[in-house]
Order: sequence, then C-alpha cells, then structure tokens
Amino acid sequence: MHRRPVYATIKDAPISDMNTTPLIDVLLVLLIMFIITVPVATHSVKLNLPTDVPSASTLPETHRLDMDETGRIAFDGTWISEAALAPRLIAMRRGNPDAVLHFRTDGAARYEDFDRTLAIVKRAGIERLGFLGNEGFVGALQR
Repeated sequence: MHRRPVYATIKDAPISDMNTTPLIDVLLVLLIMFIITVPVATHSVKLNLPTDVPSASTLPETHRLDMDETGRIAFDGTWISEAALAPRLIAMRRGNPDAVLHFRTDGAARYEDFDRTLAIVKRAGIERLGFLGNEGFVGALQR
C-alpha cells in the first residue's frame, strides 16, 4: 500500500504549484523588446525626391551666400550687411521661385553669426537651401 507522508506542519509540505516568476520575467523582457523595436520599424520620413536627372539646361538658378570667420556676409561674391541681406533674398525669391541658395560658412565662424544669418534666410521665405563646405567644421567637432 502506498502511504502518504505525514508532515508536522503545512510549512513542511512540498509546494506543488508551478513557479511562474521566470515565465513573467521572460514575458516582460519580450514586451520591452517589442516596445523598443516597433517605433523604429514604423518610423519613416516622407521626401519628395526628383524622378529624373536634370540636364544642364534645366538646372535651377543658384545664388551663393558666404560667411567668413568674422561673420561678414557675401551674397553672390559681394560683401553686404545683415540688413541688406533680407531684401536681396526676397528679391531673389520673387525673381525666380525655383532659385537655390548655397550657403558656405567658414569653419572658424561663430555659431551665433551663422544662426542669425540662417534666421534671416528663413524669414525671407527661402525654401531651397544647400549647405556647402561642411568639411570645414570637422576641426570644430574635435575640439
């Protein structure tokens, strides 16, 4: 005959329930991984990319804005003041809405000067803007 063991107290009896702590730990890790990976997979940036390569005859008119290390501004090779920049940019935009502005800044220029000039460009309504000479800022990043 099979006898059941007798225990002095209920605390001495073996626990026959399943230990769910490891299961809950694994589920929490999977939930955290899911929360982290889903936004990365669904994030997208919508861009209007050109569908064909423009020929030399269809390239847009380009203007150049240069800033030297002291913060002076040159528009199409002519040094101008900050006050004269906004009217020039507005005239450029009105004359040819498809015109592109290329902005080149010296690597030693102060950020405040660059930021102030960029704000003028934005207020003038320039939407087609390209930055030239970014390799000049490599030294500034390594300081």
